[in-house]
Amino acid sequence: MSDHSVMREQMKSGAGFIAALDQSGGSTPKALSLYGVEPSDYSGDEEMFRAMHDMRARIILADDFTKDKVIGAILFERTMHDTINDTPVAELLWSERGVVPFLKIDKGLEEQADGVQLLKPMPGLEETLQVAKSKGIFGTKERSVIHEANETGIAENVAQQFEVARTVIAAGLVPILEPEVNIHSKTKGEAETILEAEIAKHLDTLDDGVDVMLKLTLPDEPWRYDKIAAHPRVLRVVALSGGYSTDEACQRLTQATSMIASFSRALTEGLNVKMSDAEFNAALGSNIDKIYRASI
Repeated sequence: MSDHSVMREQMKSGAGFIAALDQSGGSTPKALSLYGVEPSDYSGDEEMFRAMHDMRARIILADDFTKDKVIGAILFERTMHDTINDTPVAELLWSERGVVPFLKIDKGLEEQADGVQLLKPMPGLEETLQVAKSKGIFGTKERSVIHEANETGIAENVAQQFEVARTVIAAGLVPILEPEVNIHSKTKGEAETILEAEIAKHLDTLDDGVDVMLKLTLPDEPWRYDKIAAHPRVLRVVALSGGYSTDEACQRLTQATSMIASFSRALTEGLNVKMSDAEFNAALGSNIDKIYRASI
């Protein structure tokens, strides 16, 4: 059985969650600050990204960061080109940790219009996908945002997500579509109802044998995405923490039985650069176990 087939089976039925380690340039300073690394501790983007890479490497090499609980991980593009202990990151994830590697491919968000923020253009996407495939990446992820229950905006948002997904599929990778609903939206529940219908409509247009995944905000109604999760074209539906605390995100996820976690900030909550390795592994292990239990 090929690595791709083994990875596919792990993503379809494996017990555990996907770690989101794909903080971009815009979100890196905040992530580092929460980790105890302040802007005064580094000079310029290169030092900032190096500090972030060191944090990611520490997470990936931690005792509990294995396929027993973490079945996949989403990487920032710079991370895909980097190494940990002289081994390319995607290769290390799969060969040493048993974790399926994904790549964040979006280049940020457009300004808000019709209650949503669409994806910015992604120049050179086809080339990026070919490089990703050559490095052993299994799939991709692109994030857009929904702020209001605006039917026109949500329809455009979802259509764009599926357009990008078709490019990813053509490259032989599995896309994770992420039309995030802002957890602070005053019309969050209504937006989720519209979003579900739009996703279902586009799923029905995909050819037999095509696999996609979806990364969605934890819904107000825990059963909201059950039908989508059961769709024959959907490999898995994963949940983003969206700013909820680890405890609240896990509580909501426990009720949403058709979803597993793909958390970022909730995964790293409470970690600090000054921790000893034993302290760091214990704190991260506690978060991993909490998210794992909520996912199964």
